[in-house]
Amino acid sequence: MTKSKFAVEKSILIPIILFGIISIISIFCTQNLLPSEYHNLWIKQIIWYVIGFIIAYAMMGIGNKFLYHNAYIFYAIGVLMLVLVLFLGIDVNNARCWFKIPFIGTFQPSEFMKVFLIITLARFINDFNETYSNPEIMDEFKFLIKVMILVFIPSILTFIEPDTGAVIIYLIITLVMLFIGGIRKRWFVITFFVVFLLAGTFFSLYFLKQDLFISIFGNSFFYRMDRILNWSNTSGLQLTNSMMAVGSAGLLGHGFNKTPIYFPEMQTDFIFAVIASNFGFVGAILLIILIIFFNINLILSVNKTTNMYDKYAIGGIIAVLLFQQIQNISMTIGLLPIMGITLPFISYGGSSLLSYMILLGIIFNVSNESLRFTN
Repeated sequence: MTKSKFAVEKSILIPIILFGIISIISIFCTQNLLPSEYHNLWIKQIIWYVIGFIIAYAMMGIGNKFLYHNAYIFYAIGVLMLVLVLFLGIDVNNARCWFKIPFIGTFQPSEFMKVFLIITLARFINDFNETYSNPEIMDEFKFLIKVMILVFIPSILTFIEPDTGAVIIYLIITLVMLFIGGIRKRWFVITFFVVFLLAGTFFSLYFLKQDLFISIFGNSFFYRMDRILNWSNTSGLQLTNSMMAVGSAGLLGHGFNKTPIYFPEMQTDFIFAVIASNFGFVGAILLIILIIFFNINLILSVNKTTNMYDKYAIGGIIAVLLFQQIQNISMTIGLLPIMGITLPFISYGGSSLLSYMILLGIIFNVSNESLRFTN
């Protein structure tokens, strides 16, 4: 029997459905502590999930080849949006990262730039490997310079907004995809050596020559660095209240819709604290187990395709999800600095959720390819 064109492995689909249920329930549990205009966020999240699944399944009709074939067009659109948001975007918490869309809400271009960068790098790396089966060192060097330019443009635009977390994600995507792409390991050694030297110079200025640091990078960036580097010594409302909510939850939590204390961005960046406070250690561990199960199945999906475009793309997708999962959960409980990074598929947000669902559409296509056989 021939499998349906829209068949998807249950080991990937079921966790996403569970993520959706967990997301909606946890966002609902924030409404009593948020202003009245935020009380319908859980309904909006349902709508975003419905739209997201429609997009993911629509992509199965289009196919991944369409994405890779038009990768550079998508990249150009992403860069254009990053430029326009600097001039036409709205200011939220001293950052200009969002467009305001009437009757819909806000739209964050950097979320979609992650998707466009993954697609573009998959195309770029595959084209290079097909052109040079055994590249010379100079060929790789020229290729890496082009990759640097490709990543540098959206990174600078996103950094100006400022959205440091997204810039770090761009760089992680690039490193992981280049590694999977088979680039000689010496380039990674050289890269880390150069980064070590630059970081040493950077932090020397920050700690020893603060006036010079401010004159070069500006006051705003100095205070951003100060907030990140001093995260373990600060006792801000957000982290303090988040840890109090988690720490007081015990084994089973305070109960459904009984988040004990308010902390900023509880529906987005700190949604894990809401889950842990309502459902306790057991609820938090079950979510982490589900995340690990989902990630393992994504990794296994790499071996189910012979298409190198897809292999590179899935590598980038796993890099994004894994980094955001670790960073978000860790910053919620004080293990890592707060960087404004959401928990994929769980945190509220139309832009972030739709961007993940586009990535999910790519995975669905790979999953479907492995199922589309005749018994």
